Amino acid sequence: MAEIINKATRDSYGETLVALGEEYDNLVVLDADLAKATKTEMFMKKFPERFIDCGIAESNMMGVAAGIASTGKIVFASSFAMFAAGRAFEIVRNSIGYPHLNVKIGATHAGISVGEDGATHQCCEDIALMRTIPGMVIINPADDVEAKAAVRAAAKHVGPVYMRFGRLAVPVFNDEASYKFEIGKGIQIKDGNDVTIIATGLMVNEAIEASKVLKEQGINARIINIHTIKPIDKEIIIKAAKETGVLVTVEEHNIIGGLGSAVCDVVTESVPVPVVKIGVEDQYGMSGPALELLKVFGLSAENIVEKTKYALTLKK
Repeated sequence: MAEIINKATRDSYGETLVALGEEYDNLVVLDADLAKATKTEMFMKKFPERFIDCGIAESNMMGVAAGIASTGKIVFASSFAMFAAGRAFEIVRNSIGYPHLNVKIGATHAGISVGEDGATHQCCEDIALMRTIPGMVIINPADDVEAKAAVRAAAKHVGPVYMRFGRLAVPVFNDEASYKFEIGKGIQIKDGNDVTIIATGLMVNEAIEASKVLKEQGINARIINIHTIKPIDKEIIIKAAKETGVLVTVEEHNIIGGLGSAVCDVVTESVPVPVVKIGVEDQYGMSGPALELLKVFGLSAENIVEKTKYALTLKK
């Protein structure tokens, strides 16, 4: 068996920006004094003439990004999720979203897995915020392979994109040779007819691990990876709802306004079935080691197993 490699998706982001810089001479990268943490310093070192450090002024950075994009450039603007989506929301909405400019927001350090940085930096509201902006594409990759493919897809897409990356090194489970990424298309990782677990970001691997435990207990769980939360793949969700009759959503985000809410929007319109949401239960995070915090907040394979068994009791 091949050795499992752990890698943070923020590293994948930085590496892919460098590769794209070789291919697109009109690609510009901005950062808000966090280039070392967001990994955009890789691009800065390779293409200093196409990199701008906007300082600790995220709202201003988004305005600069909008201005540069209006000249025909492809702009990647990077910061922590809390600042990129939270502090700069108005500028993202009015200066990037409203004119539908070609700005790609690279938001790193999202979710509880930021760890010791604590509640102020553990952004579990960003997906909900970005979902409200008309025309904004939201991508939350699960591993290194998917993250690299997502950044490439974002560069080719015409219009604003919000990409969510993590600080924590997570298992790389996708095969680079066979993996195909398409904006708006979910991926069925494992078939099953008893229940469907729909996961996004680093929770996809936890869902896969949970399915192994469930299998040992005689429960066949279908696993779906929703890497694009907006536009969401309605077809794959409706099919799963019809065929398994109950859904469990898993996200490293508040259960309000994120993946779970997006899935509920789909099924309530088309095929009403029970949906059990696993995520941050409408609360702030706390400081601590990332892996321990994920367990504390129920973002682990063990909790997915228990919640899935509960979901089965709701199945009609």
